[in-house]
Amino acid sequence: MVQLTKALQTQAQQDPEGFWQQHSHLLDWQQAPQQILDSSNAPLYRWFSDGRLNTCYNAVDRHVEAGRGSQVAIHYSSPVTGQAYDVNYAELQQLVARLAGAMQQQGVVKGDRVVIYMPMVVETVVAMLACARIGAIHSVVFGGFAAPELASRIDDAKPKLVLSASCGIEPSGPVPYKPLLDAALQQARHAVPRCLILQRPQVVASLTPGRDLDWGEAQQQAADAPCVPLSATDPLYILYTSGTTGSPKGVVRDNGGHAVALAWSMQAIYNINAGDVFWAASDVGWVVGHSYIVYGPLLVGASTVLYEGKPVGTPDAGAFGRVIERYKVNSFFTAPTAMRAIKRDDPHASGIKSYDLSSLKALYLAGERCDPDTLYWSSSALGVPVVDHWWQTETGWAICANLLGVEPLPIKPGSPALAVPGYQVEVLDEAGVAVAANQSGAIALKLPLPPGTLTTLWGDPQRFHDSYLSHYPGYYLSGDAGYLDEDGYLYVMSRMDDIINVAGHRLSTGRFEEVLAQHPQVAEVAVIGVADKLKGQVPLGLVVLKKGQRDSEQLQQELVQLVRTEVGPVAAFKLVTVVEKLPKTRSGKILRATMRKMADNQPYNMPATIEDPTALGLIEQALQRLGYCRNSVEPA
Repeated sequence: MVQLTKALQTQAQQDPEGFWQQHSHLLDWQQAPQQILDSSNAPLYRWFSDGRLNTCYNAVDRHVEAGRGSQVAIHYSSPVTGQAYDVNYAELQQLVARLAGAMQQQGVVKGDRVVIYMPMVVETVVAMLACARIGAIHSVVFGGFAAPELASRIDDAKPKLVLSASCGIEPSGPVPYKPLLDAALQQARHAVPRCLILQRPQVVASLTPGRDLDWGEAQQQAADAPCVPLSATDPLYILYTSGTTGSPKGVVRDNGGHAVALAWSMQAIYNINAGDVFWAASDVGWVVGHSYIVYGPLLVGASTVLYEGKPVGTPDAGAFGRVIERYKVNSFFTAPTAMRAIKRDDPHASGIKSYDLSSLKALYLAGERCDPDTLYWSSSALGVPVVDHWWQTETGWAICANLLGVEPLPIKPGSPALAVPGYQVEVLDEAGVAVAANQSGAIALKLPLPPGTLTTLWGDPQRFHDSYLSHYPGYYLSGDAGYLDEDGYLYVMSRMDDIINVAGHRLSTGRFEEVLAQHPQVAEVAVIGVADKLKGQVPLGLVVLKKGQRDSEQLQQELVQLVRTEVGPVAAFKLVTVVEKLPKTRSGKILRATMRKMADNQPYNMPATIEDPTALGLIEQALQRLGYCRNSVEPA
């Protein structure tokens, strides 16, 4: 059942150059690479270093030239505004070439950086592709990010141009972007000479004379720009991820390795080919949006869905089903937290099930650990296999996954399955020695990493080395902890700093969460380790109940007993409380580290990516009821 996957793993491990040269033929190259892997500057490896290509050409133009210009490239759906329309490949080519020409008119050339601070609209995809077309390096900043966060990214990337919009749209209404952009440009040390502003009808922004240009007017006199040939190792984009020091880390992705890896992953992992419909319900500001809303689907000539909405509330918990039916989606990708939100509002999934989901072949979950209960529920709700797969902003595509385009593997709930060919996953102890099967440790990836992963951190190669390569020489440190079972299936249990030490016993908070999520009244759960004078740390469970369920002393006793039964008395699990909601980033990650600092009266930074700041206030109240967070520490 796993013969093909194991054979591909062996091939990629023993002959990485032959493996990736074979898959490089998924692209059209101006100059096909002869040097597949450059190890001359190890541990900084480069792929396809003598190849030349253009990512935009491969994602757009070649499909038009192949006679498929009338096929839909983008299905756009914005339930809050009521807008929905399609853009075919020929139309996309025209839009991208014209905007690229307008950018060149503003002096943007190969190697210049362009910051894109925009909502989930077609023009954002066009902006990314236009940068790729002329060799400019784009850096997409999540629309609505606070001004100081945007300013820090502007200072780091030093863009020649900023592309933005008058507003984004949330279920609560429009969110004006221009005041945030203006404040960021005032705060930034780097002076941006020009901004192009897309005016949306919901909010009309005031333009600063001499600096700001209207999106449409800026393109009126522009000539269409052709695709610029680029080296495979030229940077395609910078994507910032929060660093532990507070300063953002600019993950750099190259052109050649990125395009090869994504094209192969679309077919091998997601089982998507030309003419199929793929939907990643994420945001273009995150890595999922870069890889699998924009580049991945378009590189293989599929149709991608661009959705400016939420899993619930736009208009209801059946929203995902409506989109799947409307566009006949074949493969669907979202975060476990989105499915848990639907489960909370509609425990029987009656909303989703009211739609025709017959086109759907599989659901893919990533971005947050998927507990078995969420996997079972999601599979029942959609009536398809659920693929839990694991990857990171840094890797750009899946490290471990079930390769449905190669062979379906047996599903083990709680595991993202086997390492994807090209990755060598090991679990190491503190000395860097591989541990036995079913023993926990640090998850590390043996070098070289496959194509498509980060090549460096923008402007800071030393930080790249210190953050990822120095801890275990010869390995990339993932920052996650877990174990491999006897079949090679990986179980990612927590971040390394989410391992808690209870009276000398090292326990994963992910295991506690997995058990608590089994309770029929629980919709979501987070477990953190809190300081304890006797045991060092003890686990604290924060649970969100399904709609219509109520907190009670009996429920709390049942939750405690569940953990004692499944994990054992060694867990010392006694603290559990019900909360209305958990604080999360806009991409769905639960802010466990922030809650842990709150409980232990440590200073913390209000995360820039927080979805709902009021959630932290609710957590503070819950912690105080339990006797924690007493000193009312001010956020750092």
